Amino acid sequence: MQKRSQIAEIISPLTVETMVNGGAGLARHQGQVVFIPHTAVGDVVSCRVVKAKKNFLQAEVVEILKPATLRRKPICPVAGDCGGCQWQHLPYPEQLSWKESLFRESLIRRCGSEPDRILPIIPAADEWHYRSRVQIKCHNSPAGFATGFYRPKSHLVVSVEQCPIIPPELNNLLTQLRHIINHTPYASYIQQLDLAVDDKKKCSVVIYYSGNDSASLAGLLQGERLAADLLIKAAGRSELIKVCGDGAMQISVDSPPIQLNYAVGGFTQINLQQNLALVDNVSGLAELTGSEQVLDLYCGMGNFSLPLARRAKHVIGIEESVLSIEMARQNSRLNEIKNVDFYSQSAEGALTFFSQQQAIDLLVLDPPRSGAAVTMKELLEKPVKKVLYVSCDPQTLARDLSLLVSGGYELVSSQPFDMFPQTHHCESVTLLNYHS
Repeated sequence: MQKRSQIAEIISPLTVETMVNGGAGLARHQGQVVFIPHTAVGDVVSCRVVKAKKNFLQAEVVEILKPATLRRKPICPVAGDCGGCQWQHLPYPEQLSWKESLFRESLIRRCGSEPDRILPIIPAADEWHYRSRVQIKCHNSPAGFATGFYRPKSHLVVSVEQCPIIPPELNNLLTQLRHIINHTPYASYIQQLDLAVDDKKKCSVVIYYSGNDSASLAGLLQGERLAADLLIKAAGRSELIKVCGDGAMQISVDSPPIQLNYAVGGFTQINLQQNLALVDNVSGLAELTGSEQVLDLYCGMGNFSLPLARRAKHVIGIEESVLSIEMARQNSRLNEIKNVDFYSQSAEGALTFFSQQQAIDLLVLDPPRSGAAVTMKELLEKPVKKVLYVSCDPQTLARDLSLLVSGGYELVSSQPFDMFPQTHHCESVTLLNYHS
């Protein structure tokens, strides 16, 4: 039960002792743990309690009484206010250090992993301008058409003129769109803009529009001749309205390059440069000889499936999204890779089904943040000699791996990647072998 009397209480001074999963700093008040977002180790702060639980408090910074020596000034004026970045105030080497440390601690504590099996984090090539796709929230008012991001745990739009973690092409496009839409009849009916750029610098925009005159909005946009494919997601319509361009995007992976086409709305890794390293890492760890049967769960448009198919006897790719599977099949034909089959179905149950048809030598999975608990149970019932688990959430990864490690699998290595600079999020690739 919450201690309601503590809510909104100002507590001061508190000294931040360490960082925790989720990105907050940890301090102590009268023997009680206090989690404080947007702080650094060594900060002395005054803070306000926003949530009180039996064993801990959650608080927000009221004032930094004495900044930590390592603290830096964020380059974004709304850092800490918008919901996008949590760690702009930490120098990039410090971000990497904490991501690696927290990742390592999670796997050691929850999986009993040997410390030397957890490898040093691979940094991003650029801590800024890396985000290749972004959802921009919109709000119209008498003051004008605002674009930005939701404040954490709210639907209040924090206005952002330029976001430092998205590329210049998307920032320029956002500025143009804001200027075009501002003070038009359409502004009040636009809730979101989805912006994306591929590795050929082609841009796309999907405008979420709830008004009833999407045709006239399309006419306005066509007259502007923006350097981007423009599409409208109109209320009540499942298909996108194409204003200009087809929304087809492309990235390259592997060497020699495999061209991967994907449609607007299809999943791709946000950091395209790090995705190259991720694909190379998975391909290297697979150590395929050309005789293996591979099952790739959550395969998307073939990001791992097609590079692996070059090295395996046969690959099966599984993805629930019909659109992504259509693109994966197109990509296999485009690259003349024939030893791969793609199926649109849930990842849950796929291992059980396909392992009855043929022995699976390698399972690759890249699930969402919620992890793959059902597949872990299948792996215990239908063991696979080698598993490569690509994860974007260390906590669900540790939960899932603990089941495998206690069920006969050996954690050979786990490689963290910094896919998301300025945030606490961490990508990783973990290799497991099964010993019967």
